[in-house]
Amino acid sequence: MPLYPLKFVPWYLEKIWGGRKIQTVLGKSTPPGKIGESWEIYDIPPGVVGNNKEWLSAAVANGVLAGRTLHELVGQFGEELYGDVGLVNGEQFPILIKYLDAGEDLSVQVHPDAEYCRTHPGSFLKTEAWYIVQHDPETQLLKGLVPGVTREAFAKAIADGTVEQLIRAIKVKDGDCYFLRSGTVHTLGKGVLAAEVQTPSDSTFRVYDFNRVDPSTGKPRPLHVQQALECIDFAGKNDVPQVRSHVASVHTAVTRLCTCEFFTMEKVRFVGGVQQQIPYDQPVVWMMLEGEAEIGVAGIAEATALRRGDTVLLPAKMDKPTLKTRTDCVWIEVTFPTKR
Repeated sequence: MPLYPLKFVPWYLEKIWGGRKIQTVLGKSTPPGKIGESWEIYDIPPGVVGNNKEWLSAAVANGVLAGRTLHELVGQFGEELYGDVGLVNGEQFPILIKYLDAGEDLSVQVHPDAEYCRTHPGSFLKTEAWYIVQHDPETQLLKGLVPGVTREAFAKAIADGTVEQLIRAIKVKDGDCYFLRSGTVHTLGKGVLAAEVQTPSDSTFRVYDFNRVDPSTGKPRPLHVQQALECIDFAGKNDVPQVRSHVASVHTAVTRLCTCEFFTMEKVRFVGGVQQQIPYDQPVVWMMLEGEAEIGVAGIAEATALRRGDTVLLPAKMDKPTLKTRTDCVWIEVTFPTKR
């Protein structure tokens, strides 16, 4: 069975801080309520998210493989799907792709680093990057500690409710990208819609939640202060800036947004009215931000249509895949390190 560009059924998560921009800005058909996250591509083993007893894996939405999960495809197609990209523990697709809609401020939080995960079974490393798709005026995010902040000073600020003063505030604009290595304390501010690329984990330690009460319980959400203090990068090891680069050709321009040992993110601009073969021999993820296009594959009767809000996984092995842009297009492209 020949492989083709795979779109998946999003998993929409209602959050206390969620909003409606995943529908109103991206045009996705979300359920009612405060939808904070749209999981676009995911493959999560038992025990990693909540108390899940089985794999949580995105279901294919298009073509003859519709209804099959990404995890099933990993097992069925092997390297035809994932090429020379290493799987997590030899069985898990190595990325989680989301959209985040911060209708309110997210909690001030940190994700466990590799050392913490090594010594605490049940915690999973979560390194991520945010691309700002759209934001309200004067919105901001918090990322990394103000220079000189110690563990003792941060613990005191948590206790007296002044922790925000010890984290660097950054005014955002559309098109910004922020790399958040595990161990970086952070929060996404109210009014921001972001595309998120991350390692496949949901381990989060909250240190401050703006004194909110969870309407489902009538109580504040739990905090994880001691765990967070063990993970936060107080030494400033994560304060290494990502350097953008840019290349252009006749039909396309590619801007490197960030890169790390887990993934690389680039923004691609492609002019409309062009038909061109896709040259990849490794898996690639596209998150469509603007425009309309389609990808045809030899042996597959129907081309895969792409528009704003769509996310697609291009398998490593496809037969003569060809991109046709109907209008000027912009997408986020995610690639992976290989074992070569």
